[in-house]
Amino acid sequence: VQLQASGGGFVQAGGSLKLSCASSERTFSSYPVGWFRQVPGKEREFVGAITWRGMNTYYADSLMGRFTISRDSKSSLTLQMNSLKPEDTAVYYCKAVAGTNIYWGQGTLVTVSS
Repeated sequence: VQLQASGGGFVQAGGSLKLSCASSERTFSSYPVGWFRQVPGKEREFVGAITWRGMNTYYADSLMGRFTISRDSKSSLTLQMNSLKPEDTAVYYCKAVAGTNIYWGQGTLVTVSS
């Protein structure tokens, strides 16, 4: 499964960005997928996840209410980020779980200025 993340960029605090994660895998909609983020020197942390077919969503407690995960189609995942803060600056990765296999996208950088 190949995942292609996009949509990162530079935004001022309080602004919004929408990240996308696309897959060419026809069965992508049947996988639970999610977003993680990582700051240099720190561990990768959970942002949010969505189950197959979008039945349920889960978020890191600190991000709930500002970030929204959704499936735009059978082959894409989005992360809508609102009210961004400088501490949201990180490389964001999408992740898919297919059985016992885990797949990561290449990451997209989000920079939030104060």
